[in-house]
Amino acid sequence: MTGLLVIDMQVGLFEGAKRFDADGVVRRINDLARAVRAKGSGVILIQHEDEGDFARGAPGWRILPALDARPEDVYVGKTACDSFYRSELDEVLRKRKIERLFITGCATDFCVDTTIRSAASKDYEVAVVADGHTTADRPHLPAEKIIEHHNWMWARLILPGRPVTVAKAKELIRGI
Repeated sequence: MTGLLVIDMQVGLFEGAKRFDADGVVRRINDLARAVRAKGSGVILIQHEDEGDFARGAPGWRILPALDARPEDVYVGKTACDSFYRSELDEVLRKRKIERLFITGCATDFCVDTTIRSAASKDYEVAVVADGHTTADRPHLPAEKIIEHHNWMWARLILPGRPVTVAKAKELIRGI
């Protein structure tokens, strides 16, 4: 079964720092969510939590209003860049028999990257949505180049038996 991971698409991460193609990323995540739900698979929304701006229930912790998040979706809290680290994510996926992950979210170079590597090391079949993740400009590199670099790098990770797939949302939707 395929699950859609939506990492850190939270109000607090989109206030202030401009995220590259944020509206397009949200639209493509919503398209993927509709397709995954139509096949009876799961949408898992990952929310960063801490004791400050991302405290559970705080305005910054909330999912972006433009995201098509539904009550029947699964919500998992995390406290580190790795969505699996000391969270219930692995248990949730195994319980639902989800073995293939479409990974989307914010921020490409932190939580998305770390979660992709962690999922691959746990033997999940990982498909990165090439146009389904975003980040902000960094002092040394614009966001668009960070995204381009990570998509290139993930497609070349050395993982015997289960290489990471990097494809655009439309391509993944066609293959569901």
